[in-house]
Amino acid sequence: MHKFIFGFCLILIGNFAFALPPDGMVYALKSSVVKIRVILPNGHYGVGSGVVVAKDQVVTNCHVVANAQSINVIKFGESYRATGLKADWHHDLCIVRFDGLNTTVATLGSSKTLQYEQPVFTISFPNNSPKPLTTYGFVKALYPMGDSAIIRTTNDFRMGASGGAMFSDDGKLVGIITLKSPGRNAFYYNMPVEWIYALLNKPELSIPSKGEAPFWDAPEEKRPYFMRVIQPYQTEDWVTLKRLANEWIQHEPEASEASEAFNYLAIAEYNLKETQSAANHFGQLYAQNKRHTNALLYLGLIAAETGNKDEAIKTASLLNELDKEAANQINTTLGLTNNNDCQVTSC
Repeated sequence: MHKFIFGFCLILIGNFAFALPPDGMVYALKSSVVKIRVILPNGHYGVGSGVVVAKDQVVTNCHVVANAQSINVIKFGESYRATGLKADWHHDLCIVRFDGLNTTVATLGSSKTLQYEQPVFTISFPNNSPKPLTTYGFVKALYPMGDSAIIRTTNDFRMGASGGAMFSDDGKLVGIITLKSPGRNAFYYNMPVEWIYALLNKPELSIPSKGEAPFWDAPEEKRPYFMRVIQPYQTEDWVTLKRLANEWIQHEPEASEASEAFNYLAIAEYNLKETQSAANHFGQLYAQNKRHTNALLYLGLIAAETGNKDEAIKTASLLNELDKEAANQINTTLGLTNNNDCQVTSC
């Protein structure tokens, strides 16, 4: 088995006001999410998650089911054995057929309408949980890839959650839980629902089917830049981060325009004391995405650190509508954190 730098989730035996979706809707959606059990060639068992996207058809991550000798789900006390699968190995999405499963089908939405800081929730079976568990979070970044975009959210997940469902707050399936970055402050990534639409029309393969490596399991130099920038960002290697961000912009000009490539470039510039260039790039990001909280945060910090208190207060007030914790960072930088000071979020 490969030793992945980005962890997959197959287990071997302060933002703006988030109105939680109705309990009844979440409970109903849980019936469309299933636990997948596989028997691997070495005789070991594996567990992942899946979501029903059409009659008798369950989408999951290919790394959950690739090369498995058998694939089963247990629903309502009955076990169902897979009879075939459709595979998009590159994007790590597979649809497995279970004849007679006959359970709730999730309503497919669109990830193309997602916005930064939009609330989302996930349902999956992390840590081999006997019941589906729900997490609540927000969209933090969208990374263009092909005809859609990888979705990074604050919804954390553990081993066994791979293939689980990510829903928008209206209960529509918009993504599939797939992988996370290493380290304590992990980033969590989900595949977009658009690739499921395409996968439904692919020809069916037999089981077992020999898997192929997904895009995120490529050699380091061939991985998407949104993955490659994480290590220097987390280790505060600002010189390397700046180099990779510039490469990102150069090699993917359409995908990186006003995107996260400029975000990481500006973060590196800020920490390298290239303040004016950082402010210009963060300003460019915010001009094209008014929900880009990181750009707004750094613009407020730069204003506070350069003595422009009024601008910092104005920026923090805007940021407070999206991410209160980030707004409080500007509070702290301005020294407006005690009861006798006017808080930047309410001045």
